[in-house]
Amino acid sequence: MTPIQVKTRIPVDCGFLNLSCSPLLKQLYANRGINSALELDNSTKNLLAASQLKGITAACELLYQALLSSQKIIVVGDFDADGATSTALSILALRALGFSNIDYLIPNRFDYGYGLSPEIVDLAIGKGAQLLMTVDNGISSISGVKYAKDKGLQVLVTDHHLPGEELPDADAIVNPNQCGCDFPSKNLAGVGVAFYIMLALRSFMNSKGYFENIKAPNLASLLDIVALGTVADVVTLDSNNRTLVQQGLARIRAGVCRPGISALINVAKRNQAQLVASDLGFSLGPRLNAAGRLDEMSYGVELLLCENPERANIIANELDALNQSRREIEQGMQDEALKTLADLTVDEKNIPYAICLFEADWHQGVIGLVASRIKESYYRPTFAFAKAANGEIKASGRSIPGVHLRDMLGLVDKKIPNVILKFGGHAMAAGLSLKEQDFKLFEKTLNEVLNEQLDSELLNNVILSDGQLSSTQFSLEQALELRDAGPWGQGFPAPLFDGSFKLLQQRLVGAKHLKMTLEIDGTVIDAIAFNVDLDFWPNPLVKKVYCAYRLDINEFRGNRSVQIIVELLQPENP
Repeated sequence: MTPIQVKTRIPVDCGFLNLSCSPLLKQLYANRGINSALELDNSTKNLLAASQLKGITAACELLYQALLSSQKIIVVGDFDADGATSTALSILALRALGFSNIDYLIPNRFDYGYGLSPEIVDLAIGKGAQLLMTVDNGISSISGVKYAKDKGLQVLVTDHHLPGEELPDADAIVNPNQCGCDFPSKNLAGVGVAFYIMLALRSFMNSKGYFENIKAPNLASLLDIVALGTVADVVTLDSNNRTLVQQGLARIRAGVCRPGISALINVAKRNQAQLVASDLGFSLGPRLNAAGRLDEMSYGVELLLCENPERANIIANELDALNQSRREIEQGMQDEALKTLADLTVDEKNIPYAICLFEADWHQGVIGLVASRIKESYYRPTFAFAKAANGEIKASGRSIPGVHLRDMLGLVDKKIPNVILKFGGHAMAAGLSLKEQDFKLFEKTLNEVLNEQLDSELLNNVILSDGQLSSTQFSLEQALELRDAGPWGQGFPAPLFDGSFKLLQQRLVGAKHLKMTLEIDGTVIDAIAFNVDLDFWPNPLVKKVYCAYRLDINEFRGNRSVQIIVELLQPENP
């Protein structure tokens, strides 16, 4: 395992920030690159204009003409949470705008794989498709789009993944990351792109006089779905994405959200009135994702489309059960992966630049999670492979900051042409397929590329701390201010602090979590560290500890108190 190093952020001058908040929060904002109060104004009036997206007008014209001529539109989504939310949002928005001849398809990852393939086009044709609209995919579907066009279909590609050297020959493409797109934020999730298209379509239809006799729908009612998909896809929370997420969270907290989202909150045992962005990412997102990992993501889409709370609760409970099965499968695969690495005598002294693992019986739907867990343990870009059809294996990869995974795959592809059969993704996550016989060649070449391209300093597992809190800052008021100051997330990290404490009490809860009572300068604080090393903790010999921690709020039977969530726990006996 790679040891974690904690470094304190160098404080940025925050005197110029005119904010009515605590000195601590003002410093945290400055340390995260906030330059003005405007960047923290999460009102919808500050959202970037949809007109800045390349291809948006052509997309609106396609959809509007489909409405006028009653063309059958099939929305083709992806089998993850972003794909499910993108699909559901598109269907709901189109219905609200007056479209009725619409349906959707989510490729089953085990039968068809990712994206708009010729096989998926045939399924769409079987549903009577005349216009295909991809969401959260399509930018790499060169053959699928060509096949659709050859069959006489129109194609609208909406995506956010990085394009390759060749673009699909679609009738319109909307992707903030395509060449020539001036949209300032390149961090929209697929659901964010879909939301912007629907905003632009409503404006386009209004300019055509469509809403002269009927009321235009309020598309802000769909921001709860946008927030869920954006956080679950772990895209960078720049100013624009923070606004989308904050607006969605506000609707959820107020109880004006989709029945399916409320049902997910219930099965996850979260407090809807005080939901935060991390709940979307760690509690709701995985349950929605479980459908696509182990079964059909159409369950997830149907949950979000559902209007009946009772039916939504039934689906949410089914997804919760799937998520539990997913956890059990993932744990077994993770244990296998760690044993394989131990057998290879991989430790912090000889970890390769990238870790590639393949087991013939691994489940395709869970390899991404396994890659993520191994990446966290060894702090290396990691690819986990599982068997596919026709002698192929498929991988899901996860990266570390500073290593752009899709770009690295592009360099590997140039070094060993035609070995990688398909690849795509973005900086922190990517996927690929290749022949099983080429696994070792891919592993060797990937490590060569990383050796050539990487500054070895990037491989040090460093987490940044905002320093130590004073004893007076361990207050409920301070914890509430930090909680409500977000949304925190990818690229806008939640505050993390570090320091030394007296360890007054320690005991295991839930079999593997360490509940502690700590003290600093006379102030006593409750703390919990999750998934501790059971070979060492609890340890009655340890009387002082060093912690990297987050300030949190514990709610029990209607009472709220301060606690800290310990991210790093080390003994520090005198």
